[in-house]
Amino acid sequence: MRALGTRHSFNDLADNGATLVTVTGIAPDPVLDETARTVTVGAGISYGALAAWLQERGWALHNLGSLPHISVAGAVATGTHGSGTRNRILSAAIAGLEYVDADGELRRAGRADPDFDGLPVGLGAFGIVVRVTLDVQPTYLIRQDVYDGPTWDRVLADLDAIMSAAYSVSLFTDWTGDSIQMAWVKRRLAASELDAPEGDAAATPEEFFGAPRDLGPVRLVDAPVDNLTVVGAAGPWSERLPHFRIDSPPSNGNEIQSEYFIDRSNGAAALDALRRLSPLITPLLLVSEIRATAPDRLWLSGSYDRETLALHFTWRNDPDEVGAAVTEVEAALAPFHARPHWGKLTHIQSGQPELLYPRLGDARALFERLDPTGRFSNHRLERLGVRAPR
Repeated sequence: MRALGTRHSFNDLADNGATLVTVTGIAPDPVLDETARTVTVGAGISYGALAAWLQERGWALHNLGSLPHISVAGAVATGTHGSGTRNRILSAAIAGLEYVDADGELRRAGRADPDFDGLPVGLGAFGIVVRVTLDVQPTYLIRQDVYDGPTWDRVLADLDAIMSAAYSVSLFTDWTGDSIQMAWVKRRLAASELDAPEGDAAATPEEFFGAPRDLGPVRLVDAPVDNLTVVGAAGPWSERLPHFRIDSPPSNGNEIQSEYFIDRSNGAAALDALRRLSPLITPLLLVSEIRATAPDRLWLSGSYDRETLALHFTWRNDPDEVGAAVTEVEAALAPFHARPHWGKLTHIQSGQPELLYPRLGDARALFERLDPTGRFSNHRLERLGVRAPR
């Protein structure tokens, strides 16, 4: 038995050839606890819907992914991340879970429980999550601006400074030329500016590490201009942290994605290695995105115990050629101990994840204890060593 959310996945993690259960029909029924600073919601609610609900009440999440369309439970279970050198992945905001176990019983788990750090990025390996509790904070404004690409020399020389220059920074590239394509820079505004949405316009830098501000219109992954969230004006966090609008089709819509997490101290060397693959990967790409995340203690997180650089590839939908390119990308990133995103295309095989995720053995033991008969296992979890073969 496996759980389905909004199905924004590019491998067979959720498949088992038998019983599939969707959580998107679970009523959201949000419950806000302002004293505890948490919200509890049905697992299938999208981040966009939850963000809008919180914003109406003056509350916020610490971060959002590029796409607001994805379900909360599915995103956190696979380690979806957002961006910002001081921002942990979305899963790190999980304060509690309610799930149906292998016996059909409703169980609850929270941060006070032993081994809880093994559950938020749980890959559906221990039960069907039906409700989640997330940390919230008072609402805030974000202004995002786009800059024509800084040069590769500047990116490689000042990578940490660039990625740390704002609340969230995304670099977009196709790996060719002397410059990247774009830098998306999202700045969090002070509370005093909440009543002045354009209040920081005069203070917005016209350059970003030598790159001029792009006054638009901005395009991304061949998507229509109006698919993107507003650039060049401050607005609620819920409408600026995602790249794509909740009321438009997500991203390009016909693509394959892969992604890898490396220690940020190896970032410049890894980027240089990927640039050498440009003749192979560029013709197959829609775009690549480079983001950063803060360390966390979640056992199966790509950012577990290290400052992380996330290297994301949005490929054109050509499975055979993309598969070959992914093999080359993974070989180039192997010296940097790149951890694959659990929900994206990867050729990482059994034995490798245990070298990449230091707590994978603990996670496997936890899942075996919570689901001893393997009701929630499947061939991918077994192949990756997350569950024992049966």
